Amino acid sequence: MVQKNSSSQGLMEQVIEHNIALQKKDVELISNINKLVQRIDKLISIFEEASKHVAEVGDDKKIIELADKLEELLNQNKNLAKGLVMLEQYVRTKSQFESPMQRRI
Repeated sequence: MVQKNSSSQGLMEQVIEHNIALQKKDVELISNINKLVQRIDKLISIFEEASKHVAEVGDDKKIIELADKLEELLNQNKNLAKGLVMLEQYVRTKSQFESPMQRRI
């Protein structure tokens, strides 16, 4: 009986030691989570500040000039597309009027 008592007491001491070690790790984990939350808050504030600056730059002259140039390119692309469609239609109508003998040559 003495052996059972001493072995169960040894197990009890190990359980207590492990429980204490686990509690220390829990405290460490909570501390690190708090640090992480603070860093995330700082990061969010940086993004908020950056978004304010982007909104302010939206009225900048360079942005307006760039938008005008992009609009000009868009119009040029539309004109090119229309020209290509007209060229395709011309080629199709031209090839319809050719005789099958002329196509083979």
